[in-house]
Amino acid sequence: MKARKTTERLLVLATLAAFVAPASYAQVFATESGRAEFTSSVPLHSFTGTSDRLVGRIDLATDSVDFYLDLETLDTGIGKRDKDMRKTLDTARFPFAEFLGRLETPVNPAAAGAQRVRVRGTFTIHGVSRALVVDGTLTREGTGLRLEAAWELRLDEYDIEPPRLLIVKVDPVQKIAIRALLNPSPR
Repeated sequence: MKARKTTERLLVLATLAAFVAPASYAQVFATESGRAEFTSSVPLHSFTGTSDRLVGRIDLATDSVDFYLDLETLDTGIGKRDKDMRKTLDTARFPFAEFLGRLETPVNPAAAGAQRVRVRGTFTIHGVSRALVVDGTLTREGTGLRLEAAWELRLDEYDIEPPRLLIVKVDPVQKIAIRALLNPSPR
């Protein structure tokens, strides 16, 4: 009788662990609806382009990070400007921007509060790949991780000629920011 109750308890615990463990001990976190944003400026004016189609994943078991964005999904709110931006980025030939890297700082997915993280990798846009270090934060949110990161991108380093209108030229330095809720994901 005692052995039967012990067996029943073990079965209940194993069943509970099967449902709870994947979320609390997940090693891979992913999103298909993160937000990417760039801020650009011309003399006396700045504008922002956004997309809610940032796709990415972080694998804590391997410390690998992979994010990409379909550049056609960027929207500045003005159709002509969007068309010019796509022409400048040559999205017909180079439709994606991608970052592949590795976490340099350890991440505890169960920790409360924001954790500062640093990722070293390669950013590719307009057919050009360059080494890049990005600092950001990961914060536990439910069973997932909230990611926030920002950096600056110099257009000339990626062979992108800033557009100009008469004598007014777009600033060659773009401010980039990403935000995403990464949920537990199967490998």
